[in-house]
Amino acid sequence: MPKIDDKLAELGVVLPGAVAPVANYVPFVKTGALIFISGQVSIGPNGLITGKLGRDLDVNTGIEAAQACGVNLIAQLKNACDGDLDRVTRVVKLGGFVNCTDDFADQPKVINGASDLMVAVFGDNGRHARAAVGAPCLPMNAAVEVDGIFEIT
Repeated sequence: MPKIDDKLAELGVVLPGAVAPVANYVPFVKTGALIFISGQVSIGPNGLITGKLGRDLDVNTGIEAAQACGVNLIAQLKNACDGDLDRVTRVVKLGGFVNCTDDFADQPKVINGASDLMVAVFGDNGRHARAAVGAPCLPMNAAVEVDGIFEIT
């Protein structure tokens, strides 16, 4: 079994099928050694995690939502790598968007759910640049959305 698949199994992460786009865009674009993955919303094993941080959801639920986004990013990445996650040489950047109230200031803590997953799965190659931004609303009232840039061989 490939190394990254072993790591996912060790962490208990089961990758879902890659989610199809819900509008006029593609799930990922390959250019050179880079893969740009479109934003993945907080769809977990029990469905879409919805709501606004600071009103409907607490930080821990937000972290779980961001982790779900990270799992969905990896599922899209596996698709983009023709099933071989061992081709990933670097997680370059994540962009995190948190559906939150105007006074919510823990966006970085929430997006750590996705960031921590990338480091757990890809080790030092999972360390990345990042943005963590508050948003007044996200598609389908998702709690979190994360996009990513990855380098592959």
